Amino acid sequence: MSEQGKGSASASTAAPAPGSDTYKGWLFKWTNYLKGYQRRWFVLSNGLLSYYRTQAEMAHTCRGTINLATAHIDTEDACNIVLSSGGRTYHLKASTEVERQRWVTALELAKAKAIRMMNDQSDDSGDEEPTSQSDRSEIQGTLKILVSKLDDLSTCNDLIAKHGAALQRSLSELEGLKVPLEGGEKIKAVNERATLFRITSNAMINACRDFLDLAETHSRRLQRALQYEREQRTHLEETIEQLAKQHNSLERAWREAPTHASSTPSAPTTSQGSERVNKEDASDEDEDTEYFDAMEDSPAFITVTASESTQHRRSQSNLSGASGCQASDWNQDDHMSPSCNDVSGKGLLPRRQRRTYIPDKPNYSLNLWSIMKNCIGKELSKIPMPVNFNEPLSMLQRLTEDLEYHELLDKAARCESSLEQMCLVAAFSVSSYSTTVHRTAKPFNPLLGETYELDRLEEFGYRSLCEQVSHHPPAAAHHVISQRGWTLWQEITIASKFRGKYLSIMPLGAIHLQFHSSGNHYVWRKVTSTVHNIIVGKLWIDQSGDIEIVNNRTKETCQLKFSPYSYFSRDVPRKVTGVVADSGGQAHYILSGTWDDKMESAKIIQSSRGGSGSEGKQKTVYQTLSPKLLWKKYPLPENAENMYHFSALALTLNEPEDGVALTDSRLRPDQRLMEEGRWDEANSEKQRLEEKQRAARRRRDAEATDALDEGRDYEGYQSLWFHQRRDPVTGETNFVYKGGYWESKEREDWSMCPDIF
Repeated sequence: MSEQGKGSASASTAAPAPGSDTYKGWLFKWTNYLKGYQRRWFVLSNGLLSYYRTQAEMAHTCRGTINLATAHIDTEDACNIVLSSGGRTYHLKASTEVERQRWVTALELAKAKAIRMMNDQSDDSGDEEPTSQSDRSEIQGTLKILVSKLDDLSTCNDLIAKHGAALQRSLSELEGLKVPLEGGEKIKAVNERATLFRITSNAMINACRDFLDLAETHSRRLQRALQYEREQRTHLEETIEQLAKQHNSLERAWREAPTHASSTPSAPTTSQGSERVNKEDASDEDEDTEYFDAMEDSPAFITVTASESTQHRRSQSNLSGASGCQASDWNQDDHMSPSCNDVSGKGLLPRRQRRTYIPDKPNYSLNLWSIMKNCIGKELSKIPMPVNFNEPLSMLQRLTEDLEYHELLDKAARCESSLEQMCLVAAFSVSSYSTTVHRTAKPFNPLLGETYELDRLEEFGYRSLCEQVSHHPPAAAHHVISQRGWTLWQEITIASKFRGKYLSIMPLGAIHLQFHSSGNHYVWRKVTSTVHNIIVGKLWIDQSGDIEIVNNRTKETCQLKFSPYSYFSRDVPRKVTGVVADSGGQAHYILSGTWDDKMESAKIIQSSRGGSGSEGKQKTVYQTLSPKLLWKKYPLPENAENMYHFSALALTLNEPEDGVALTDSRLRPDQRLMEEGRWDEANSEKQRLEEKQRAARRRRDAEATDALDEGRDYEGYQSLWFHQRRDPVTGETNFVYKGGYWESKEREDWSMCPDIF
């Protein structure tokens, strides 16, 4: 190893005495055989040893940290220190032996403190909590200092015993050497004094040990008392803060309310049949109201369930003119206006019986070597990815799963109010993520020209068609038309970025939804999906980002926020919040819920400016009626955990059907073999299909080259059922359905389909 920099000073600050909480200084750290020892700034604090390249890096970049509680400290020679913990080893060197001994002493003290602290924290003994307030206040000031000094004293005793024994051995070795008579007598005298020192030290060690045992008997009880006081204080502070928010909100709402008393002779009768007098009804007006913070700060909800009588009275007041329709419409039993719930003349044929299960997922272990050996000598683009990472559905089928809660759009098509319609469209956009919470396996990448149809015309009134229109970059076009008054189309291109511990999946492209009767045309885009623990740990998926839904006819908007998961957040995981506003920016509805469970909406009856938020922005306080359920996730089928966590719809997507196109995903052989549990055959078939696709691409490239040499135009690959058109709303060039598929299905003519399987 290199001895670089051996003679320079190793500490630039005064060395604190043993027992100090922090110790800092320069040491040389072994890096590698090329650079040898490099000078680094080390900081010992709270049982952790951290190092930096310079002192200035302490403010922003830590190069490494080792926990001394589980570390082993060893000294190789006069100036070297070796620290090892959990497979990590630091080889350190001080400039002098004295400096090394200072660091060793500081490290051993810090290690003893860390071990003692860890043991105390894990101690679950059932000592009773103090009940006397005077006892608790008496011990708070001295407990921390007492425990710290006791730890230092115990460690110093250990060091005295260790160094005393080393001194005794060294003197014994000197005594055995051949030296003059006078020198031998002096060594013998020193040896006797060392023996007395050892005896005295042992006596002191025994006395200290007795003292430590006595102190430890009471220290746990004292520590529990201090911890109890801290928890009580934190709980009290949170309670006071919550009460202050409620008090301020109620007081502000009371001051700004247009009326404080009802002008009617008696209050309406509630559903329970009890009557309330005017004074009671008026006093309840602000108590039966919800308050929502505006979207610019993380929304905080203070909820008090509103009574039916209060809602009815408000709907007749001037506070209810926000929605642009009858104010009482939103408070029907089905949470919608009567037009939204009208299903007269919409009855269709009974539902066809479809499959409710697929073969259980085989319990195959993933052999990384079997994957790696297939990669030897191959180009990166030709490395086959085994089906072990997949689920037996294609990306086109996953895209079709967005229609699982199509009834939200059926209900939205019957709404007369565009704002109520916007709430349902927002709930539909959130519902498309509900199936992803447990679905960590990736779908099959569609082959170029692959299609997938979902014909539910007889059961639910809609038909869906997807086609893979591009392979580099991969892009899929989707078109759905419903007899119940709506059409949906989209083109999705997937972009992904691998960021070490997680994978970000960013769907690119707009989703369009148009309602036939009103002409309302909604446009929105999907949020980013993140797959965590790619390298180590259990995979889990999160959705984060913002969705803006715009009604291009009325210019009404909905802003949805998908909050990313945070270990330190007190919010509900997978939280979604939103505000529905008219063309002038005035908010009318608050949306809240989670993307894996449900969404609710609450009608705003009044808004006011509140206090400043955590970032200095002024909050808007929304006064609303009780929330109404928009969407609720269906429970997963029985045994779903063994069927790739598929939903009821997903179980039917790959069910064989007659009359589909020759390019349909149901006919893809590798996907079918995987569903049947024949994974080895599926891997071979998958590799064959991918090589066939590469050969077709090489053929097209050769034709393009020949056409260029001959001066001819070459059209290139053209999708069969979709063509590119410029969208008048977004200005983007998208693939849209050009027609002909369902007519070909009726004629049973698929002669135009390419041979891709």
